[in-house]
Amino acid sequence: MDKMKFETPNLTAENLKKLAELFPGVVTEGKVNVDLLRSYVGEEIFKDEAYEFTWVGKRAAIAEAGRPIRKTLRPCPEESRDWDTTENLYIEGDNLDVLKLLQESYLGKVKMIYIDPPYNTGNDFIYRDDFAKSREDYEEEAGVYDEDGDRLFRNTESNGRFHSDWCSMMYPRLVLARNLLRADGVIFISIDDNEQENLKKICDEVFGISNFIGQITVVANPRGRDYGGIARMHDYIIAYRKSDALEMNLIADEDSTFPFTDSLGGFELRELRNRNIKFNKENRRNLWYPFYVNTSSVDENGLCEIDLEPHEGWFELYPLESQGVNTVWRWGKPKSMANLNVNIKAKPMRNGSYQIVEKYRESRKMARSVWWDKDTNTEKGTLLVKDMFQGKVFDYPKPVEMLIRMVQMGSNDGDIILDFFSGSATTAHAVMQLNAEDGGKRKFIMVQLPEICAEGTEAAKAGYKNICEIGKERIRRAGDKIKAENKDKPGIENLDIGFRVLKLDDTNMNDVYYAAADYTQDMLSMMESNIKPDRNDMDLLFGCLLDWGLPLSMPHTHEKIDGFTVHTYNGGDLIACFEERISEKAIREIASRQPLRAVFRDSIFTSSPEKINVFEIFKLLAPNTSVKVI
Repeated sequence: MDKMKFETPNLTAENLKKLAELFPGVVTEGKVNVDLLRSYVGEEIFKDEAYEFTWVGKRAAIAEAGRPIRKTLRPCPEESRDWDTTENLYIEGDNLDVLKLLQESYLGKVKMIYIDPPYNTGNDFIYRDDFAKSREDYEEEAGVYDEDGDRLFRNTESNGRFHSDWCSMMYPRLVLARNLLRADGVIFISIDDNEQENLKKICDEVFGISNFIGQITVVANPRGRDYGGIARMHDYIIAYRKSDALEMNLIADEDSTFPFTDSLGGFELRELRNRNIKFNKENRRNLWYPFYVNTSSVDENGLCEIDLEPHEGWFELYPLESQGVNTVWRWGKPKSMANLNVNIKAKPMRNGSYQIVEKYRESRKMARSVWWDKDTNTEKGTLLVKDMFQGKVFDYPKPVEMLIRMVQMGSNDGDIILDFFSGSATTAHAVMQLNAEDGGKRKFIMVQLPEICAEGTEAAKAGYKNICEIGKERIRRAGDKIKAENKDKPGIENLDIGFRVLKLDDTNMNDVYYAAADYTQDMLSMMESNIKPDRNDMDLLFGCLLDWGLPLSMPHTHEKIDGFTVHTYNGGDLIACFEERISEKAIREIASRQPLRAVFRDSIFTSSPEKINVFEIFKLLAPNTSVKVI
């Protein structure tokens, strides 16, 4: 019976393993035989000189991305909203550590990432990711941002490694972010002139030059700011894809003058089927379902009535097969239900088949490389947040409409959107707003370090201790506002405006600092439990979810079985009991439910025979269940 490891993956070791699988013999005792590797791939590819982008500390930054940590995310239901039903996450903590913790649970699952990192203007606080230094060293050399020793320092131009420190901060975070993206995923990064050139070179290296989509120039301040002779009006958004599987969505063209069809009352028709065969029945099960078509009911536009429930005489219509692949719809069932016979109907085709089509007003266009309109004005974002909080509690928040545009471009119904420099949580606001507009069920993950609101600022005067408090409160207020403004819209009551709060902390397990011979009797008595005394069942449950790579937003319940508290996650993906003792009856009941995974405290086994007995119970009643202990 295995023990939970409670340590993030060692990505460096995994890379070595992949290299060894490609070239057996190249990796020996954890070391790479470079000369042998040269022979395998051809000596001519190794040149003395090559185009290279480097900085002081680059090797350490690359190594940092693969270095494992022993930390966890602790749930905070009391600070959350709709904990039991929401699929959104708000995570407080250093984003480098959080990204490492998410590697198992969200590997290859995030459709879109947006970040607005520090621009390195000379007044920004950035992370210093040197774990070898003590708190005193930080205070002496750079000044710690808060009393808890968070790894932040003000990066001024007098710093001899001004650009290097910024590059070292960004590199491992982007490496880890790339791991989380789906094959058809995309990342958008806001930046200005200070580090635009370096950021693009880092992204070329991390994502690959061929995966550069484009650079958008955003006119954020039409009046411009004086930067020494030229009034700078713009920032940038750099976009990269994970691979060529990405199909960027078109966006609304409000200035379009294409000819509408009069009989449709100013609407055009668009097929509801997704023509991209990369999205199919096998990987998008929620988008593969039948419509039922009433061919005897034809309206003035020649369109037929449809339903999602079968009726006598109506025929069943699935998405068409293309190149031997079962394609899918662009919408999930909830959105289709909300638009049945209002915005979607069936259209007869000349060959006797039918299509499900959407009526839409606006034309669609490819996003342009220059955004110069009111929706990109930074002042608009500032005024919105100021109005929501009756004061200026956050500097230069991005406008919601600009984020909505990126979410439209880079995601679809049901996708996960991640922002790990979430600031005032504009991205979460945009996701909820767009879901309200199109009936989608996109989910967000916000990550933000709880930076202290400096004394004397408007935020501090308003009672906000840190940026996370502002972000969480903004999501609450934005959610309420969106629901109120759309109260008459069908399905708005199902809009997810909640979020689960999770906070980064040290591992739930007691660390061992001494060799066995160094322990005293007093030490041993303190180590009777391997779990820290301040941790509860929820802490342990979510630690197990991270270790097992399960998503953190699924439903869970707890109940008493033979007097012992038992937790069930997502209907049986995991069943856990963290009691100090448990009866055989309770174990048999857990096993009889045949969960995919089960976990217990190691202390429930007072002897090896007891552990063997539990193993045999699961072997008999639930042979496919993976059982571990903590």
